[in-house]
Amino acid sequence: MTDAEDVNLDKTKEMDMKKLLAAVALSLLAAGIPALAADTYNVDKTHSEVSFRIKHLLGKVPGRFDDFSGTIQFDAAKPENSSVEFAIKATSIDTANGDRDNHLRSPDFFDVEKFPEITFKSTSVKAVAPNRFQVTGAFTLHGVAKTITLPIEYLGEAKMGENVKAGFSTETILNRKDYGIVWNKDLDGGGTILGENVEISINIEAGKAKPAEAKPAK
Repeated sequence: MTDAEDVNLDKTKEMDMKKLLAAVALSLLAAGIPALAADTYNVDKTHSEVSFRIKHLLGKVPGRFDDFSGTIQFDAAKPENSSVEFAIKATSIDTANGDRDNHLRSPDFFDVEKFPEITFKSTSVKAVAPNRFQVTGAFTLHGVAKTITLPIEYLGEAKMGENVKAGFSTETILNRKDYGIVWNKDLDGGGTILGENVEISINIEAGKAKPAEAKPAK
């Protein structure tokens, strides 16, 4: 092999190495894009609501939880990169009746000393229509964890000065007996005092975290 051929071979190897390094760099960059593309939103408790209703005798009794928190990683362009984590303090239940609230905190119902939090952590997000998503994840109540799917509506984004807010909402129905909350009382004429199904409504206003505050999606 001539000297010229050796030089050309070395140049070819050098070019191949540069292409390989460039491909590796692009692959690493692409792998990091989903985490960086999702914006982080922190739930604004003072402008959000977690409420429920359950059948009592012939009507429905409303209630709410006053203490909760959550983080939403939302990627509008690629919703499948989004995620949600949400936690409710069970002791913060409020039905506007002190005696009833204390009963609900007791072992007959939420048993808040043993199970202080109600949590949801998403495992997948799927877009089903414009601004509507099916969010599947692990929901834990009264120490029982089950996989559920929540229908989420994205309500849009608004800016107030330097603050950016986004809105999300969901409504669903859960059977309390599925989570070991079975207390009831028989009525004289038949039937029971409480229903099994609980109607849940969650309306969220969340503040967009600034880049320094945002945590990369896992």
